[in-house]
Amino acid sequence: MSNDLRIRFLVVDDEASIRKLCMTIGERLGFAVSQAENAEAALALAEAQLPEVVIADLKLPQMSGVELLRQIKQLLPATEVAIMTGHGTVESAVDAMKLGAYDYIEKPFRVEKMRSLLQRMAEKVRLVAENEFLRDRMEAETRLDGIVGTSAKIQDVLRMVARLKDSPTPVLIVGESGTGKELVARAIHFRGPLAQRPFVAVDCGALVPTLMESELFGHEKGAFTGAVKSKAGLFQAANGGTIFLDEIGELPLEMQAKLLRVLQEKEVRPVGSNEKVPVDVRVIAATNRDLEAAYRAGAFRKDLFFRLNVVIVHMPALRERRSDIPVLVRCFLERHAAGENVQVSSAVMKAFLQYDWPGNIRELENCIARALALGDRQSIGVNDLPPALRATEEADFASEDSQVLASTALADMERMTILRVFEQAGGDKALAGKMLGISRATLYRKLKQYQIPLRQSRKAVAAVTPEQ
Repeated sequence: MSNDLRIRFLVVDDEASIRKLCMTIGERLGFAVSQAENAEAALALAEAQLPEVVIADLKLPQMSGVELLRQIKQLLPATEVAIMTGHGTVESAVDAMKLGAYDYIEKPFRVEKMRSLLQRMAEKVRLVAENEFLRDRMEAETRLDGIVGTSAKIQDVLRMVARLKDSPTPVLIVGESGTGKELVARAIHFRGPLAQRPFVAVDCGALVPTLMESELFGHEKGAFTGAVKSKAGLFQAANGGTIFLDEIGELPLEMQAKLLRVLQEKEVRPVGSNEKVPVDVRVIAATNRDLEAAYRAGAFRKDLFFRLNVVIVHMPALRERRSDIPVLVRCFLERHAAGENVQVSSAVMKAFLQYDWPGNIRELENCIARALALGDRQSIGVNDLPPALRATEEADFASEDSQVLASTALADMERMTILRVFEQAGGDKALAGKMLGISRATLYRKLKQYQIPLRQSRKAVAAVTPEQ
């Protein structure tokens, strides 16, 4: 088993023989083991190594095992801690369990009993991690509704996700702000073999310049004013998984050089430390800037650009995939007003279709949320739109005839979208609903509204669906 996937085990005891015995048992179970002779050293190791299983003696010099338990649980709530106790202190160990200890074991203990305890603790850690993974994956797949569509360009993106999810290759996602670059990064991670490992998203543009190196690579206690304790960096937090460097073009040149070294050597050196810490992460970067132009202008390192520019995923702007707007609108209505059956007027939808959306999908979702907050939550009309979209409607929809045409065009587009998705889903209604981002009840209502047979033949779909 690789080091990245091993259970991290810390034993804390002031007796060297006990520590050695526990470490030997842990090593034979395949754990990555470490040791500390007192609570203070244990806390420092816990911050740096993030152990998942801790065995601590109840009686330690200076700080007790119970106090250590309390502090570890504050620092690492998911870490499982068991208490070792001598004869006559079982009652204290039971009290420790009330504070969150997994279990206790009396000293002297048999090897088999300690092995059993560690196996049970490790199994709980794995189950909790699996539950978190399933929840994250479900959330990620739900969020993928934002990039699902039937337009050719978004289908190209989804095909790239399918190809890249099983590859450790660095990926550079390019596109305007609000197009869903992080959604693609999450899809690549959570649908691939690293899905149960960490996914750490970093907004490079939001990092404080003076603390940027510390945030990314960590620091030692006393490394600078205010560094009252050691801290692991974001690369260490992502070890074994994926780090997503959003808006990487915002990094200053000095930090780009340090990032390049980390990517090449697969190790970080925390600020104030002479020791290098190995890290193994998959890097997915994103930018809304033209990095090639930036490196030619001297604003971005050429070597870092080519290090990241192995595979590029282009996220289309919303104005480049207007046929997906009706599907996205329905998706956001289901997200923000589930089950309320909010209607969108034809004038509003045509305004959506003609507006250029400089903020892309994020702006569209915010527009829907605003309309729901200000409107009656029964229908969305032109008066519920922001001024920029109202101006679009006033310029293009002055006559009643144009609104009739808009309604007809919208209905035709929505019908063709549903038919096209049915073809791609092979007639599977559940899958089609998921691709469209709508509930099953909404799907059946649309099928009835547009008189679409529940079992639509591929030939019939082809006959009414124009080529893209």
